[in-house]
Amino acid sequence: MAAFFSPFISKPDTVAQIMLRVMLALLPGIAMYVWYFGPAILVSIALASVTALATEAAMLKLRNRPVAPFLQDNSALLTGWLLALSIPPLAPWWLIVVGTAFAISISKHLYGGLGNNPFNPAMIGFAVLIVSFPAQMTHWLTPHGLGQVELGFLDQLRYTFLGSLPPGVTLDAITMATPLDTLKTRLHLDESVKQIFDMPIYGRLAGQGSEMVSLGFLAGGLYLIAARIITWHVPVAYLGALFATAGIFHLTDPAHYVTPLFHWFSGAAMLGAFFILTDPVTSPTTNKGKLIFAAGAGLLTYLIRAFGGFPDGIAFATLLMNICVPLIVLYTQPKVFGKKHPSGKNGGAQ
Repeated sequence: MAAFFSPFISKPDTVAQIMLRVMLALLPGIAMYVWYFGPAILVSIALASVTALATEAAMLKLRNRPVAPFLQDNSALLTGWLLALSIPPLAPWWLIVVGTAFAISISKHLYGGLGNNPFNPAMIGFAVLIVSFPAQMTHWLTPHGLGQVELGFLDQLRYTFLGSLPPGVTLDAITMATPLDTLKTRLHLDESVKQIFDMPIYGRLAGQGSEMVSLGFLAGGLYLIAARIITWHVPVAYLGALFATAGIFHLTDPAHYVTPLFHWFSGAAMLGAFFILTDPVTSPTTNKGKLIFAAGAGLLTYLIRAFGGFPDGIAFATLLMNICVPLIVLYTQPKVFGKKHPSGKNGGAQ
C-alpha cells in the first residue's frame, strides 16, 4: 500500500511493488491448481522463474544495461509465471525453458526492454510453443479422481526432467484433452452439448478442477481491482463481450453452443481478463480504449474457440488486439486543450 505523507501527497508504488502484488494475486489460482492437478505446476513456475531471470540478466549484459535494477523490478518473473500457468503443468523442462527464453529475449528485449514491447511477452512465448510443439502442448494432467493413474510428486519430477513414467503407466493414462478441446472435437463428431457434458471431466460450470482454478484467478483479479492495481475496464469489457457473444450463439443453437458461463470458467479466460490483457505496456492507456481493446479480445477469443483451429483463443486474441493498440489510442485519446481540430474548431473550451 502506498505510504501517505502530510498533508495529501501519496508515494506511488514502484514497478517492483506492483509486479509483486500481481504475482501475489495469482496465488489463489495456483493453490487451486496444486489441489486439483498436483504440484507439477510449481515445478513449471520454478523453471520459468529461473529461466526468466537468467535470460533477463544475459540480455541486459548484451545491451550494456545495469543488471540488478531491472532484475529487481519483478517484470521478468511475472512473465515467466504467466507463461507457466498457460501451458500444461506436466510439460517437459525444455518446453518451459524455450518458451520463457523466447518471451524475454525476443518479445521483450528485441524491442528495447520493459515499456517498449508492443506484444505481450508471455503470449508470444505461448504462441511460439503451441505452433512449434503442438503435441507437447496438449498433454494436460487429469484432475484428481478422474484419471486411471495419479502420479506422485517424484514421478512428476521424473517425467518433467527425464521423460520417464513408472512401469506400466502410459501418458494417456495420466493426461487428457482440456474441456474446451474435448468439446470442440466431439462437436465435430455430431454429438450434442448435452451428450458431451455427461462425461465425468465436466463439472457444474466448466471442467472438473479447471473451473476452480478459474475461480481462484477471479478472486485474485478482484483483489487487483480493489487495490487499484488495475481498473475494471478491461476485465468487464472482456468478460462482457465473451459472455454476450457466447450467449447469442447459445440462444440460437443450444445443442451445439455451450453457455456463456462455460466460456468464462474454462481455459484461460479469467487469467486473461485480469492478468494478461491488463498489461499496462501492451494495452491502451485511455479508459475508452481499454473497453474497445478488451471487447475485441473477448469477441476474438470466442471466435477462435468456436471456429478456429486452437482450443483456447486468449493468446492469439491478445496478440491480435496488441496490433490494434496504437490505432485505438489514436482515436480515443482526449483532445489537447487549444489544439485546432481538422474541422477548423478548437479542441479546447469555446
